[in-house]
This record gives sequence, structure tokens and C-alpha cells, in this order.
Amino acid sequence: MGIDEVGSLAAAIVTNVETVIAGKRDAVTAALTVLLAEGHLLIEDVPGVGKTMLAKALARSVDASVSRIQFTPDLLPSDVTGVSVFDQASRRFEFKRGPVFANLVIGDEINRASPKTQSALLECMEERQVTADGTTYRLDPPFTVVATQNPVEMEGTYPLPEAQRDRFMARISMGYPASADELAMLTTRETSSPFDVLDAVVSLGELRAMIAAVHQVFTSQPVQEYAVELARATREDRQLRLGASPRATLQLVRAAKAHAAMHGRDFVLPDDIDALAVPVLAHRLVPTSRALGAHDRDAGPLIDAIVRRIVGETPVPVGSARRN
Repeated sequence: MGIDEVGSLAAAIVTNVETVIAGKRDAVTAALTVLLAEGHLLIEDVPGVGKTMLAKALARSVDASVSRIQFTPDLLPSDVTGVSVFDQASRRFEFKRGPVFANLVIGDEINRASPKTQSALLECMEERQVTADGTTYRLDPPFTVVATQNPVEMEGTYPLPEAQRDRFMARISMGYPASADELAMLTTRETSSPFDVLDAVVSLGELRAMIAAVHQVFTSQPVQEYAVELARATREDRQLRLGASPRATLQLVRAAKAHAAMHGRDFVLPDDIDALAVPVLAHRLVPTSRALGAHDRDAGPLIDAIVRRIVGETPVPVGSARRN
């Protein structure tokens, strides 16, 4: 598949999702970028702003296998990955696959489950496999987890550990809709749901071809060095006690390749890195207690500002656009 076709199909998916999620193009584009980069997406915001609706709309726009897990305090790891059940007829145990065996897994309110259940996704998200009773089962590609969560100060939630947050390629927030979009929602959704007419616009084969085309997007040496410098700067910044991991650098470049392909380019620009620095890096960083100060209830805006400052202070490579 050519890059031009990737761009046109990506635009079709974005337009399709926007029939359900109006006025949130940045969030929709970021979600699709993660899907094409074969990453995982964390949507974090207060209840009722459309986190689950965005995940469901993206899933329905792609003709792939989809499952949904409602995370609750009593959910067990086997409810996610699957469990071995004794079959009376064959007199042996058979593995019954859990909902994680799908191309796109929607994890609703992931931080309402216990840390033990949350950790059931660690192997799935990183290695694309499930190990149960000594047997390893591969997950069919593409495999993407789109998880939603409410802020950690909400009652009855468990904050995600840093190791699991690092496995999410990007974190985005929905935010409240504009007044005009909210008014239109009140008018159009009284009699019908937008999901009733939402159909897939991309087949599973086309999605795999789009992902394969993203893999071929060229990243020059200067752009790679620029991504490394951004990650290194987070590790040395005095306002941060935990910087970006090497996994973060890899995923930043992969996301940038998907971002470039969606814009019809077969090469990555520093602008692609800059556009994704906050959603890809911010949720992995931990500020120092001194920097946190009055932000102790919500460190998100502080960390976003730190990442933007680091991006602004890091020299941009020259002559890194296209290979000869």
C-alpha cells in the first residue's frame, strides 16, 4: 500500500469517528496514530466526556475483532487472559481464551481493577502473548489495547504502576466539548444513537497493509538523534525524578512514523516528533516533590509544561527531511 492511500484511508477513519465524537479531532487523530503504530492508548479524563465512546467508535470503524473488558474491583486476571477448564469428555484441561484475544481490546476504567488484575495485561501489551499453565499463546496482529481511566483521586480507583503506564504508547485527555458541540449533542441524540449507523470503513486486511506501510516510513539519523536527545533531557531535568525510558524513545519514533504516513509523507520530520512529544512522553514522567508543590492533586499540567519546555530547548536537526 502506498503512503497516499494510507493518508486517504486514515482520513476516512477520522471522519467516520467524528460522526460520533464531534470537535475532538486531536484526540481522534492521536488514537488512530497509536493504532497504526501498533501501540496502546490510555485515555484519561473525568467521567462522562466520551472516553469509552471514542474507543468504541474507533473499534467499529475498523473491521477487526473487538472485545470490551469492564474493569471492576472483583475482576480476576483469568477474566482477562483466559482460564483452563477441565473437559469431562476428553478428560483433560482446555484453555478457554479470554477477551484479550482480539485485535482491539477496550479496557474500560482500567484503574478500578486491583493491581493484580491490572498486571495481567503486562505480558499481553509488551510481548503480544499470554502464558497460562506453562503454555504460551500468541495474540494475532494487530493487537492494540485502548484503556480508559478516571483520575487517580476518584473514589475506588487504583493508580496504574509506572511499569504499566510505560507500556502505553500515548496518553490523551478528551476535555469538555465546546458549547456548540454539546448543544448539537442534545439535539441529535434524543431519538437515536450515532452508533446505529456507524459502519467499518477499513477492512482488517487494509489495516494490516496500512501498518506495514508505516513500518517503511524513513527516519533519518538526525531525527533519530533528536528523539534520543529529547528522552535524555527528561532524564537530566531537575524537575523530574523519573525520565523517559528507552521504550519511550522507540515508541516516540514509531508514533512519529505513523503521524507522517497519515499526513502523506514517507519520511519523518522533527515536527512529527514535536507533535507527539507530550502524549507519548508525559505520562511516563514523575516530577520531583519540590517541582510538584501546589500541583500535588494533579501533576498532569505541570508535566505537560515540562515536556513542552524541553522540546523548546532542544535544538532541532537541520537537513533531516528526506533521504536521497
